[in-house]
Amino acid sequence: MARGFKTRGRRKGSLNKVTAELRSAVTKSGEAPLEYMLRVMHDESEPTARRDDMAKAAAPYIHPRLASKELTIHQPLAGLRHLWLAPLVASLSLAKLGT
Repeated sequence: MARGFKTRGRRKGSLNKVTAELRSAVTKSGEAPLEYMLRVMHDESEPTARRDDMAKAAAPYIHPRLASKELTIHQPLAGLRHLWLAPLVASLSLAKLGT
């Protein structure tokens, strides 16, 4: 660090040499990795095991995973006995009627 602060360096989002070379090789070949996987997957002359492997590899790029979600239901009257609940319901229905 020069003078107590970080100097500029490479800009955020810029590619390093390996990534830039990889992208240029993909561009020159004319086929992206996902396109290759899909082509092999649909080629019936390929062995079934290889086609299955390509389908497994391509699936995350095409189909999103379903996320599990925990649901908490708050039921404040769930623990009340019916003997205690009846007067409460009666008072609520009287309050709705305006009496």
